[in-house]
Amino acid sequence: MTKIIKAGDFSGLSKDYSEHRPDYSPSVLRGLFGLLNKNTYDIDFLDVGAGTGIWTRMVYQSGVKSAKAIEPNEEMLQRGKLDSRDMSIEWQSGKAEEISLESSSVDWITMASAFHWANFGQATKEFHRLLKSGGYFTALWNPRLVESNPLFLEIEAFLKNLKPDIKRVSSGRSGITENLTELLWSSPYFEDVVYLEGRHTISMSPARYMGAWRSVNDLQRQLGPKKFNEFLDFVKSKVSSKKTIEAIYLTRAWSAKRKD
Repeated sequence: MTKIIKAGDFSGLSKDYSEHRPDYSPSVLRGLFGLLNKNTYDIDFLDVGAGTGIWTRMVYQSGVKSAKAIEPNEEMLQRGKLDSRDMSIEWQSGKAEEISLESSSVDWITMASAFHWANFGQATKEFHRLLKSGGYFTALWNPRLVESNPLFLEIEAFLKNLKPDIKRVSSGRSGITENLTELLWSSPYFEDVVYLEGRHTISMSPARYMGAWRSVNDLQRQLGPKKFNEFLDFVKSKVSSKKTIEAIYLTRAWSAKRKD
């Protein structure tokens, strides 16, 4: 029986997600720490929708005082624990709209490649409760710059031809990101909205490039098993003979300060 992929359900995808997903721009991370206006070693950090902890570990390794990771999917949660087993990151199950932590207990909350799955109103209300006075919430994504490589444009064209009405939920350049600045400014819980972006290049093997595609939930859900496999076969035919694929990633980060 073919498994039906549900929106936002990463069950069965954790291995590919952990091993093949790209990281985020180090320069954006440094810029975000500057925005917080607090010594890094004094920051109590919370990553929500942490997945397997790619972003969580980047922040932790910067030297924050404490790091907690919240993840609703049990498989992703366990993989995150495994990948960060040598780090003092506290993992727990939960979702953006309801988190079992004390009020005013963290300085910085982030959602990396995850905020599009949350209910905006309920999540921002919960983040306001959790943040200390002067604390910040940051939503960030790291989409590929498709236009930087003719190969990527060809792959995207094939995808569009395969399903003309496909909607890229989590690309980081569509969906909620189209009006996130305005949404945050209009929120009763946040103010001082700042946008940062930065690029970095990752040299990927064909195996890693294919693995990154296999970890994408929204494409599998919309294409269905047959068309998704057809898409993967096409991508494989384009990259299997290459030694490396140079991919430019654009980290896009929206930050907002807790309104007192």
